[in-house]
Amino acid sequence: LGNTFIAGITVPAWELDFFGRIRSLKSAALAQYFATDEARQAYELALVASVAQGWLTLLADEELLELSSRTLATRQESMRLTQLRFDTGISSELDLRQAQSLVEAARVTTAQQKRQRAEHENALVLLLGQELPASARSALQTTRLATIAPMADIPAGLPSDLLTHRPDIRQAEQQLLSANANIGAARAAFFPSISLTGQYGSVSPELSDLFKSGTWGFNAGASINLPIFTAGRNLANLRVAKADREIAVAQYEKAIQVGFKEVSDALAGRSTLGEQAQAQAAQTAAERRRFELADLRYRNGVASYLDLLDAQRSLFALEQADVQTRLLQQINQIQLYKALGGGWNTPSTAHPSGNHPP
Repeated sequence: LGNTFIAGITVPAWELDFFGRIRSLKSAALAQYFATDEARQAYELALVASVAQGWLTLLADEELLELSSRTLATRQESMRLTQLRFDTGISSELDLRQAQSLVEAARVTTAQQKRQRAEHENALVLLLGQELPASARSALQTTRLATIAPMADIPAGLPSDLLTHRPDIRQAEQQLLSANANIGAARAAFFPSISLTGQYGSVSPELSDLFKSGTWGFNAGASINLPIFTAGRNLANLRVAKADREIAVAQYEKAIQVGFKEVSDALAGRSTLGEQAQAQAAQTAAERRRFELADLRYRNGVASYLDLLDAQRSLFALEQADVQTRLLQQINQIQLYKALGGGWNTPSTAHPSGNHPP
């Protein structure tokens, strides 16, 4: 008896791409890859904007909490003086109860600000994926929104194609390119596909003499697959590819429209929030002076306590609104940066395939 050993090397089938089906599928896959990469960049840009906005919000919370604590201390001092005046018969119980009401209202606001600050810090920690560094916590105590340098002025005459920096628009364009390529692949499926197969084999009676006395054979052949009985399926696939292209066109148009809207909104906010912040600061300064005068007149018995209470409430509300307006002004700069796809000096990034916006 003898041992027989059979060894073979099989080469995969190869298809001759006469009608561009494989080339179209390759283009579609490459465009989808680029679309995925653009989606990654869009998420990165959104993450950067979210972190910056979260940091500014936390700064505003610090200012609001400090304002609430300072207002609470001021009202407690006012209540102490009112209590002394009530004990000596100068003030009425109505004045005392009104002073107590203002103190408790300040306590409520302070508690709300503490809770809001804790929630916003938790949100920022979630975005960062780690606790706030010690340097960041130190900066919270020393940095104020008014001290943050504003974004540089936008030069006049920016071209509209600057929006092609936006990764969401580039993503939609790559998806459109992929849809077009899929139409080519679906159309090519109507034509016959030709594939080549080859097989190499060796048979030897003894393992030691495998490559010495073995017999070799070579078989090569070509097969043609005619789409005779698959026309219905191919036609349906072509219609689906065309429908996908129409969807991709609509999504591309929507991405462009959204881009123009966001830029327009950010520019409108940039021009008006500056004026609003200036007017808000001037009004707050005037109200602060009114409070000082009302307090002086009340201490000298010239004005009623109602005048002082009204000045206190109005000043606190305006100081809070001043902080909120400055926060909106800073957030607007982030929104403009994001709407322009990362600023207006960002160079366009070309893909290796050349399938990218101009």
